[in-house]
Amino acid sequence: MNKIVLLSLINPVQQTIKNTVERFIKAFNAHDSHAMANLVTNNIEWISISNEKVMIETKGKKALIENMDAYFKACPTCQSKLSDIISSSHRVSAVEIAHWQSKNGPKTQQSMSVYEFSNGLISRVYYFPSEQI
Repeated sequence: MNKIVLLSLINPVQQTIKNTVERFIKAFNAHDSHAMANLVTNNIEWISISNEKVMIETKGKKALIENMDAYFKACPTCQSKLSDIISSSHRVSAVEIAHWQSKNGPKTQQSMSVYEFSNGLISRVYYFPSEQI
């Protein structure tokens, strides 16, 4: 009898950081900035990349909490899901698909994101320009 053995190409470190990003998005969807903050380093940087500009939107855990709380207040229906996740030993990249309810009906957009890790926690989040889908 022939047996097929499938080997996982993702090592335990890659799986751990991928799980952390999934937990981060779950906390985002719950609009729980403190749960998000539990998954990041004290000096977290949230970086937006747009055309020729690179901007640090948020630096530090306290600023992350404050910015996320303001964001959730401004967009109470905002949710996100991950697609096309790729993991290395120190980074996770994904397509993030955001959806929310606007005054004119449901909206959806996607963006590339990269999560960088230090000692098992998210140390930087890079967001690239979003695209309507």
